[in-house]
Amino acid sequence: MLGFGCMRLPVHDGDVARINEEESTRMLRKAIDRGLNYIDTAWPYHGGMSEAFVGRALQEGYRDKVKLATKLPSWLIEKEADMDSYLDQQLERLQTAQIDYYLVHALNPSYWKTLKEHRLFAFLDRALADGRIRNAGFSFHDELDLFKEIVDAYHWDFCQIQYNYLDEEYQAGKEGLEYAASKGMGVVIMEPLRGGALAGDLPEEVNQAFSLTSTAKSPVAWSLNWIWNHPGVSIVLSGMSTMEQVEENLALADRLPDPPLDAKDLQIVEEVKELFRKRIRVNCTQCYYCMPCPHDIHIPRNFFYFNDHAKFDSEAGKNRVRFIYGVSLKEHERASQCIECGECLEKCPQHIPIPDRLKEVAELFEQK
Repeated sequence: MLGFGCMRLPVHDGDVARINEEESTRMLRKAIDRGLNYIDTAWPYHGGMSEAFVGRALQEGYRDKVKLATKLPSWLIEKEADMDSYLDQQLERLQTAQIDYYLVHALNPSYWKTLKEHRLFAFLDRALADGRIRNAGFSFHDELDLFKEIVDAYHWDFCQIQYNYLDEEYQAGKEGLEYAASKGMGVVIMEPLRGGALAGDLPEEVNQAFSLTSTAKSPVAWSLNWIWNHPGVSIVLSGMSTMEQVEENLALADRLPDPPLDAKDLQIVEEVKELFRKRIRVNCTQCYYCMPCPHDIHIPRNFFYFNDHAKFDSEAGKNRVRFIYGVSLKEHERASQCIECGECLEKCPQHIPIPDRLKEVAELFEQK
């Protein structure tokens, strides 16, 4: 029920392409030693370094202990042969002869149309038949109608959708989850903590609402347990960045299959959802699909601080976020440097009007 997503590993000097391999390997192997057996990566994660890292980390017998998932980079496909080429490169990167769960990555109307024109289904049939992959699936960041169309178009084994207690009616959402499950598909959940926004320093009224239960739970426990309450969920992916997060996630998973939340708990979550909806200003999950920006603006981090600022009630808390924004982002990474080229708009799975929202970020943090 818990998978390790290798897209937010610890890094050196804030550079996503410089994975801290010693610590990341220690975390990954700790999780596997404790029974976690689903490892998820993808072609672009950590600036293209994640798959190769996973391949190295799963040496010394660890590959045989896990189910390995990675993804076809849909946006790079220009002809049918590209799909075979990328898959073969991924097998080499991952140092494996077979990928257990292979996803067509981040399907949207444009990628879906192109891939069908280039005989996606023939490629998947071929990869399944020759044993390079064991199960075929797709990940999704678009509207429900398209999700159902894709589900019905092929004999998929599984899918991967964004889902958390703030996104129950967003993208595929609850209806998509139930639709895929009704077709016998496995459903993998990504962004259970909404890019970290549902963990850590929450608004005081949210903490107060969460305290109205007989059993103390952390924000992470509330988030993961809410998802585990859904019978159609197969795996919940967690992008763990520290050993402490690994330990907390494993401890929560160890308590299953007991019902994670009761009726009163679920009502509390409904109240929390309303409190959060009033605060979140940009629907960014920190997926990094908008990166790299051709002008080096760090779009996800700008939005992270924008939302983080809105989480606090106290002026001291807000001022701390302003300070961190100023010292953690280099001048060329800040929102004010956006020239509205629009390249990010096609990449964003949340369909955020990024240039417009970056103007708001600049007004908040960069006006003297």
